[in-house]
Amino acid sequence: MPWPDASNTDLSRLVAAAADLCRKPLRHGVVLVSSADDEDCSLRLEARSAEGERLRDQDLDLEIFRSGEDLHLTLAWRNDDHRPMLWQGSHPLWMTATGERCPCPPDGTPLEALARRLRALLAPLRSEAGR
Repeated sequence: MPWPDASNTDLSRLVAAAADLCRKPLRHGVVLVSSADDEDCSLRLEARSAEGERLRDQDLDLEIFRSGEDLHLTLAWRNDDHRPMLWQGSHPLWMTATGERCPCPPDGTPLEALARRLRALLAPLRSEAGR
């Protein structure tokens, strides 16, 4: 299994807690969209205000995947294809929908923090799961 208990709530809880911390005051629910093979996992992060109001415009798509020995991930706003996407490997890279490099958007810093935190949390777990 690529991720620790990816089919149940362990991975979802870990991702939600990281998102809650990095994107305060938002609160997050996480839905496993797919776990296609031993290397890939797609999740949907559903955002709510601190009062519980659903904020669909803040929802994110998260893809976690291996490239060689490294863990990579992408974060994209789920409901706005015109906003840039973050590709996080050893460093952050923001891209437009056409794949061109672009600067970090004004509200992108929390996503970079989330990506770094997830890589730090998931890389050791992925190594343990592969043993």
